[in-house]
Amino acid sequence: MLLTPGGTAARPKSLRTSRIATALIVATASAALVAASAPSPATPLGIGDPLFPHLGNPGYDVASYDIAFTYHGDNKKPLDAITKIDARATAPLERVNLDFTHGTVRSVEVDGRSARFDSTGEDLVVTPAEPVRRGERMRITVRHTSDPMPAKNAEGGWVRTRDGLAMANQADAAHLVFPCNDHPADKARFTFRITAPKGLTAVANGLPIARTRHGGATTWAYRTHHPMATELAQVSIGHSSVLRRTGPHGLPVRDVVPTKDRTRVEPWLRKTPGQIAWMERKIGRYPFEAYGVLIAEAQTGFELETQTLSLFERELFTRPEYPEWYVDSIMVHELAHQWFGDSVSPRAWSDLWLNEGHATWYEALYAEERAKKSGVKQTLKDRMRDAYRQSDAWRAAGGPPARPQRPAPGQKISIFRPVVYDGSALVLYALRQEIGQRAFERLERVWVRTHRDGNAETADFVRLASWISGRDLGAFFDAWLYGEKTPPMPGHPDWVSGK
Repeated sequence: MLLTPGGTAARPKSLRTSRIATALIVATASAALVAASAPSPATPLGIGDPLFPHLGNPGYDVASYDIAFTYHGDNKKPLDAITKIDARATAPLERVNLDFTHGTVRSVEVDGRSARFDSTGEDLVVTPAEPVRRGERMRITVRHTSDPMPAKNAEGGWVRTRDGLAMANQADAAHLVFPCNDHPADKARFTFRITAPKGLTAVANGLPIARTRHGGATTWAYRTHHPMATELAQVSIGHSSVLRRTGPHGLPVRDVVPTKDRTRVEPWLRKTPGQIAWMERKIGRYPFEAYGVLIAEAQTGFELETQTLSLFERELFTRPEYPEWYVDSIMVHELAHQWFGDSVSPRAWSDLWLNEGHATWYEALYAEERAKKSGVKQTLKDRMRDAYRQSDAWRAAGGPPARPQRPAPGQKISIFRPVVYDGSALVLYALRQEIGQRAFERLERVWVRTHRDGNAETADFVRLASWISGRDLGAFFDAWLYGEKTPPMPGHPDWVSGK
């Protein structure tokens, strides 16, 4: 996610990270015991995430989602939906908690048999006809509605565009749209089936697998080829054109834009294959089956790295005050997230700095190159020196990069503070200064290759950086990631924070 300037949202030693991982494991194990114990009143659970302790659910691992939406042509009325979840129990379960709220549940089945269900907090608690044994696979089918109107005291979920809908589920909002295990630690494959009235176009993550016309409606089906976190799900419905081109190595590039704007935005969209090639030169092969830009005519206040199809506000490409090099760099920010955050997803939301710090890093590198070609000075060094001046204030306001403060009540996206953007890119700059450019660039490539399609945490990055550099970097990272004050910048003793 990258917050838009002037938008509606406010932009905001490995031992320690091991403690976070241990806390998550303990919380998960404890909650699993609760789920497996004798029946008791339905209770909302969570996996103990440091920032969102009630997010996610213990006791099972989701393999895939198959989600069908029926849109009736009015983006103020609920969609009819069926969500099928294939999962494997990792603990004995008499109940299965799903994250889901802001919709009406009509029925639930487990393995084809009717199941009791109850709602508590933001959980849908399902009681199968028979307990599920550890290691068993189960299919949960939920028939429900999906409400596009804003939920009270909630951010994200469906975004109502001028002519339809799109999704923005980061960081804690996919469960406003469909039942799920709504935490990036439980990634799964997705199939989407979207039925919409004639004249509308429906798109989703992944690649198309079917398109069927029946009466006055069309059903569009898409499937991902790689596991995906729930917060990265994307479905768009509207009067859209799908523009296709080819990227590096024959990669399908699919852009989805308001039909009336297709000519106006084409100069921007034709840049995407070159931007992908630029990122591949930096860190290696693009990690997914497709990529593209989804332009929504809506006021969100941010751009969002939904997997294989990044969401952008229309205004980014139409407001004249944004220079070309700046828009290019924002496009690269969301593209970089396909590696950092999407393919390599955080194990906990406190690892967010790994997502946003890296996306900001490559955004800044690209901005430096593009601005230079335009005769504008926009160097990485200058940007990092400016970030260093502000770093102490950012840490005081939002916490250190790897120990961020919890979100403000009712403002879940308030975790996206300056410290996780330029404040975290500053950590990467310090690391490059510390270990040298060659070792740093190798680290980046090995990181995305090692953890592709998986989850990783700060401790993993610390260990890998230490291994590649050939020395223990625990003390370096401890100061830069957890310190209340910004450490001295290697190679720049004259840099001063707060001035």
